Amino acid sequence: MSRHNEVANLRTAIAAAALAALCVSPIARARDCRESIADLYERTSPAVVLITSQVINPYRLEDRVQQGLGSGFIVDESGLIITNSHVVFGAQIVSVKLDDGTSLPARLIGADPIFDVAALQIPKPEKGKLPVLTFGDSDQLRPGQDVIAIGNPLGLEQTVTRGIVSGLNRVLPERPLLLAHPLIQTDAPINPGNSGGPLLDRCGEVVGVNTAIVGEAQSIGFAVPSRLAVAVVRELVEKGRVVRPWVGVHGQLVDADLKRVFNIPLVEGYLVEAVEPGSPAQEAGIRGGQLPVRIGTKSLLLGGDIVVSINGISLGDAHNLPKVAEQLKVGNRLKVKLFREGEYLEVEYTLPERPLQPGDVPESLQAFSVREPPRR
Repeated sequence: MSRHNEVANLRTAIAAAALAALCVSPIARARDCRESIADLYERTSPAVVLITSQVINPYRLEDRVQQGLGSGFIVDESGLIITNSHVVFGAQIVSVKLDDGTSLPARLIGADPIFDVAALQIPKPEKGKLPVLTFGDSDQLRPGQDVIAIGNPLGLEQTVTRGIVSGLNRVLPERPLLLAHPLIQTDAPINPGNSGGPLLDRCGEVVGVNTAIVGEAQSIGFAVPSRLAVAVVRELVEKGRVVRPWVGVHGQLVDADLKRVFNIPLVEGYLVEAVEPGSPAQEAGIRGGQLPVRIGTKSLLLGGDIVVSINGISLGDAHNLPKVAEQLKVGNRLKVKLFREGEYLEVEYTLPERPLQPGDVPESLQAFSVREPPRR
């Protein structure tokens, strides 16, 4: 049997059970959610695993083999595990260590570097059942709510830390805005090795996947919301990848405050700072910026087009971004209204599937260094 058919059969075999497990509870289950942290840890930690990976750097003469270390958690008795993409992306060998000390080889089902979510498969045990975690609804989280993180920081296995939800809908600044996704901010201590581990509410349900830290700060960590993680894993199990459109532009919003700073023609909208080579945006003639400007802590690249609207939806109001995002689907045709050098013009193009770009891969992977939560 070819490797392609083997992988296809594997996905078919686990899809029914795994997808049934990937559901989000809209409300807390009818149980006491006030159990002690110790009891909560004892109940949920057996489903948290230690993940090690081996990456080979063919361009080095010495230290060619680098080891990655991270966390993950089992979500289905078939052996489906969720972790971060940056823990396993590009690895030659991936191994999973269970709570009871058993080490198992893991097969990568799929990894998405943009959302930083990956799915692994380990063999189903011949006897007994694997412990699993269930998902809570990240949409129901509130700032100040208690959460705990379980993982393997710096290889210290099955470590639990406690904190609160510090903020919601945080968008990391270097993410392309039209492809950005909101993250959960928490002050529960997260360190290298926690990557891919669960962020749990007091009911013991997964509300996030720990993914990033701010290296220059203290106790500022981020987690992928459970709603997003579930949607990503569904696509990874079904298709082996996340299908997303290739818009081809990077930039930031121009608001009224920014307009007042410059004595040059500006309108409110999405300032195009860079256009990806070979993208449909480049083929449509959209232009990026040429003039780097810094205002306080904010950096811009001026001189590019300003996207005023997409399919008639104004980008002058940040609240319209979710509506615009609904238009950004593979195969959809975009009618883009631009402001360029004091004049308005329109271009149209159809969105193809976005290929993997070099910038999608975290710097830690590009440098073949030991994996850790990306520092923002």
